[in-house]
Amino acid sequence: MTPTETLAHHVLKTSYEDLPADAVLAAKIFFLDTLGVGIAGARTEYTELVRSVASAWGQCDDATVLGSSLRLPAPSAAFVNAYQIHCQEFDCVHEAAVVHQMATLFSGLMAEMERGGGVRGRAAITALAVGVDVSAGLGVAAPSALKFFRPATAGIFGTTAAIASLRQFTPGQLLNAWGYALAQAGGTMQAHVEGKPALPIQIGHAARNAIVACDLAEAGLPGPEDSLTGPFGYLTLFEDEVDWEKGFGALGDVWRIAQVSHKPYPTGRAAQGGIVALQTLRERGVTAETLDRLVLTAPPLIHRLVGRRPVRPLTVNYARLCFAYLGATVLETGSVGLGEFTEAALGDEGRLSLSDRIFVEEAGTGTPFDFVPQTLTAYLKGGTVLTETVTAMPGGPGAPLSRDAHLEKFSACVRHGVPGVRDEDITHVIDRVDDLELEDNVGAFAALLR
Repeated sequence: MTPTETLAHHVLKTSYEDLPADAVLAAKIFFLDTLGVGIAGARTEYTELVRSVASAWGQCDDATVLGSSLRLPAPSAAFVNAYQIHCQEFDCVHEAAVVHQMATLFSGLMAEMERGGGVRGRAAITALAVGVDVSAGLGVAAPSALKFFRPATAGIFGTTAAIASLRQFTPGQLLNAWGYALAQAGGTMQAHVEGKPALPIQIGHAARNAIVACDLAEAGLPGPEDSLTGPFGYLTLFEDEVDWEKGFGALGDVWRIAQVSHKPYPTGRAAQGGIVALQTLRERGVTAETLDRLVLTAPPLIHRLVGRRPVRPLTVNYARLCFAYLGATVLETGSVGLGEFTEAALGDEGRLSLSDRIFVEEAGTGTPFDFVPQTLTAYLKGGTVLTETVTAMPGGPGAPLSRDAHLEKFSACVRHGVPGVRDEDITHVIDRVDDLELEDNVGAFAALLR
């Protein structure tokens, strides 16, 4: 078999009984996390515009848009929900792959499950697990620096695999579906550089197009079969270096879902180590008034992703990926929350002036995807110098969120997206996700909190 055929075999032969306990637990944890983050995304500056555009593409009541009563055709609902999940940079991530795998997966699967109806919890958990194996595996198999926006370009293949798992495709059907995923794959890092909402829109395209790819394959349209490793396949076209064995050599033994990291803060993942370090320095007495300048020394990836300088006017998407602004926010408020990206906060000249004194510098010669170590140095006005080093990213496998912190994040996201929601409604959803494997219709979760 070709490598693509081997991966298709893994996707379609895997059953719930094959999954170890840690993979099942992780699937439930990040199902709940992603649901909450998607509901929080219902209240952002561009969400209504995105919903309006998607609504104009056609009307039917296949699937629910998170945090609302709006229902759209399944591909359109997947598009909007994926946007909502990623638009605040709060969704989980596989660090080694540099893939936000659940934004595409969850959106595509929820729309698929609502449209199909009656999908049981064990099938949904299995689909999530194999989908993450594909999207994160493609990222791990590509050790070169990002040119394309991998959460979208790899994400479409993982989401296609997950939907194929639910539909119980044959291997030939999945190969055809991946062929049509390749035909629709796209996503550029230019949106990241400029801090534009095109970034989550690209994830929306990936979620929608995965459903389209599966629909085309199920209808019987033959697609390119060697879509991943062929001479013009995904890895060949989108990545500069490829190590298939590194990404997929341990299929069935290593489950990528168990390697996924929470984001404790609604910012770029690369900024979160520096946020934790600064919180510690703040506890040691560093304040906006005593600070002369602050320097985060970190691997090149950190500088590339969040080392941008603050600008005026500062937009929401740019600010979420600007450590200088995020650091100023931590110094003033103690943390970074969903409420720190209002027009008033972004235009606060005091905070912007403070951000002008915060810098990111490159250090280290490790892999292109190293997040740690990060060292934050505070140079105080009286000459004192204080440092704090982070060796494990918060919310990652080396420093996971506690259950209490995980549930607190979910509750805060729901309250942000659905003001006035009842505590008992939040608790009801948490309890049901704890027993997700026992559910008879997982698609119904999309409409529980709105």
